[in-house]
Amino acid sequence: MSARPLFWLARSGDSSGVPARGASDRRESGPFFYRYGLLLVLAGLLVFFSLTQRYFPTARNLLIILQSVAIVAIVAQGVTVSLAANGFDLSVGANVGFVVMATTTVMVRFAAGGLLAVALGLAAGALIGLLNGVLIVRGKVPDLLATLGAMFVWDGLALIMTSGESVAPGMTVDSIGTVAPGVIPGGFLWIGRGNLLGVPVSVALMALVVAALVVFLERSRPGRMIYAIGGNQEAARIAGIPVERTRVLAYVVSGLLASAGGIVLAARLGRGDVGAGDPLLLESVAAALIGYAVLGANRPNALGAFVGAVFVGVLLNGLTMMNFPYYTQDFVEGALLVTALLISFSSMLRRGRKR
Repeated sequence: MSARPLFWLARSGDSSGVPARGASDRRESGPFFYRYGLLLVLAGLLVFFSLTQRYFPTARNLLIILQSVAIVAIVAQGVTVSLAANGFDLSVGANVGFVVMATTTVMVRFAAGGLLAVALGLAAGALIGLLNGVLIVRGKVPDLLATLGAMFVWDGLALIMTSGESVAPGMTVDSIGTVAPGVIPGGFLWIGRGNLLGVPVSVALMALVVAALVVFLERSRPGRMIYAIGGNQEAARIAGIPVERTRVLAYVVSGLLASAGGIVLAARLGRGDVGAGDPLLLESVAAALIGYAVLGANRPNALGAFVGAVFVGVLLNGLTMMNFPYYTQDFVEGALLVTALLISFSSMLRRGRKR
């Protein structure tokens, strides 16, 4: 049995081995709000904030929004890959935090260069993903339990590495007051704070990552194998797809992208803050899950995760401009997210009840 029919089968949801042409037709002709509901809500927010806030519809503010969501969008791409393989990586926030502490530590305490710090950070993220994949695939540990355990392990190692202290140039490294010999090079800080032809480097990196993941998941053979495994793992195995190796690859990609987000965050902060990656878990997972509703995809997808991150960024930016109290923003954000998802999924639920 060839792999190509399996990819068609996995994406159509048909288990008969025959391409589900009817399912594809239904998806293409689905209700308008099912496909465009989330985008309509996003457009509505853009129009509302543009009409009520003078400085919202400016190019400068657009770049501010994109810069504010760049790290979340990058990390969400990794979460999307793990979801596409029918997994779930809960360790991405801890991965980000560990990489922030590790990269700043090697630069400040050991006077390493920025390029070496970036290489070590990416290697650490890939290693974390590899360990997660091996634990899940070879150790047969459920993904939620394995990555939850990894989250505590890497959070703990980040604290142990620096004795629970933040990392910054000029810090003392022992009880007699010895000052750390290194600094954070300007070239490293440029990743998080610099501009490239008027565009923040972090925004450019986000665009490259999103474009690369769209091609990887939708056009490349490994990406299609990941989708096939997520759709029907046993059928993928029968078709000759290396299921275990491909699932491990998905977690390695997730870990690598989380570490990339950690490097950008470290470069933006200019220091290593304990727990810096903690908020990114829920934000990146939310963006990845919102992606299911973009254009009626009803599956993890890179473009949808990016739109989900932008949705949250637009909302928070607009609420901040409107001087909403910080203690109300979470409520308003959650209410609009739920509304957007209900609009997008309502027709799918109706069709499910009819069947």
